[in-house]
Amino acid sequence: MNRKQLITLIVLAAVIGGFGWYAYTKKQSSYERGSTSDEGQKLLKGVATARINDVAAVAIQQNTNHVTLTRTADGWAVKERGGYPANFSNISDLLKKLWELKITRPVEISPSRLPQLKLTKTDGTVLDLKDDKGASIAAITLGLQPMKEGGGDPQFGGGSFPNGRYVMRGDDIKTAALINDPLSSAEPKPEDWLNKDWFKVEKARAITVVTTNATNNWKLTRETETGDWKLADLKPGETNDTSKTSGMNYVLSSPSFNDVIVDPNPEKLGLAKPTVATIETFDGFTYTVKAGKMEGENYAMQMAVAANIARERTPGKDEKKEDKEKLDKEFSDKRKQLEEKLKNEKQFEKWTYNVSNWTVENLLKARKDFLPEKKEEPKPETKPEEPAKPAAANK
Repeated sequence: MNRKQLITLIVLAAVIGGFGWYAYTKKQSSYERGSTSDEGQKLLKGVATARINDVAAVAIQQNTNHVTLTRTADGWAVKERGGYPANFSNISDLLKKLWELKITRPVEISPSRLPQLKLTKTDGTVLDLKDDKGASIAAITLGLQPMKEGGGDPQFGGGSFPNGRYVMRGDDIKTAALINDPLSSAEPKPEDWLNKDWFKVEKARAITVVTTNATNNWKLTRETETGDWKLADLKPGETNDTSKTSGMNYVLSSPSFNDVIVDPNPEKLGLAKPTVATIETFDGFTYTVKAGKMEGENYAMQMAVAANIARERTPGKDEKKEDKEKLDKEFSDKRKQLEEKLKNEKQFEKWTYNVSNWTVENLLKARKDFLPEKKEEPKPETKPEEPAKPAAANK
């Protein structure tokens, strides 16, 4: 075969390959695209808008992972977490989104392609909306999330990201479609659906920590809301290091938790012999926090709260009538605010929480951590030993 014949064969192969690829992609486009009349239609077409108010349970399952969100008389709850309150805002946003979603592109596919698009019950995420009788209002399988390349460095938010999702209504593959929302929040992770609003310690006045090792116990107090913390029971020669105690100003002022522990085992969670912290506030609140070490960097935590809220205000000397009315109203409003705070925080007492080290690290300090570091005294210089003189030779 000469050079001219070889070039001719290469060109011919390229032309044939190009026609083949064109035919394949055209077939694929025709194969995947369903009826264009469904484009722009709502995903839940045929389900009345008013039915959104009938949703009493949301079941999300992906293979063996699942979460069930149920509507109760007290609000939404997470079944897999013992009925712990769910984040209503997240549930409401998901339901509204589902009722408003429109089909970007209808997809007509055969059963053999369902695994590729992750639209099977094994590979996909099945979302089932049920009424108070357990009947399904709408069932949707969430499948593959197409990725879109973004500009910039992936370390700073660039790279690829999901810009849609293949979905299927019920078990009817004819209703499969591509939507422009990845629905990333619809995950079967119970911890992601918990209401993470929690208690907050405000205006701490005294902190007492008791551990299983008495030498690590400590107590800090301060006289005003902006005053310096003082370590109690200072021994002769000890001084208080305010640079180390200042971090206690906001102890548990904005705590967070990772998850709720159902059926806690005190022995395994370290709660049989916990670190116990008692925090008193200027508003009369007393928090008791128990922390037990778990595996890794997390801790099991329980809390209790009580409050001594003043019922009446003591008028000042020579208080004017107009001042009294104003001060009485401010006192009454403050009392109601504190009573509501106590009522809300009481509900957290019956649960055990999984928290990160960051949440409780200030309460896990030892007493010595609030004292100035001891400076090592310089060691006295020692002169090097002189080498031994050689013995005199015998004469």
